[in-house]
Amino acid sequence: LANDPITVQLIPGPRTDWLADIRQLATKWTVSHRSDRIGIRLDGQPLRRHPCRIDQELPSEGVVRGAIQVPADGNPILFLADHPVTGGYPVVAVVRDAEVDLVAQAVPGQRILMSFARH
Repeated sequence: LANDPITVQLIPGPRTDWLADIRQLATKWTVSHRSDRIGIRLDGQPLRRHPCRIDQELPSEGVVRGAIQVPADGNPILFLADHPVTGGYPVVAVVRDAEVDLVAQAVPGQRILMSFARH
């Protein structure tokens, strides 16, 4: 049901050092009305960059389906089927592949609960 929250597990990404605290990501988010087939934009408490990264830019690098990229505004984007092959914002986590299809069905206003996978 669209009102039910979706729970997903995250795997830390290659750019966790760009956030002040990666644990900020493991919380409740709301699917934005600005979401599309490229990615689900998440609304919530914006993620803060690490102080040494605030004025830095990242060169474009490859991204995968399920990657969570964090633009300068701090609101994460979870890449879906039509994502670009490269991105210029830090990828701080990746949603487990088996759960990306579930998240892709989320509707604006729906909650997504994120937690880090235990190995």
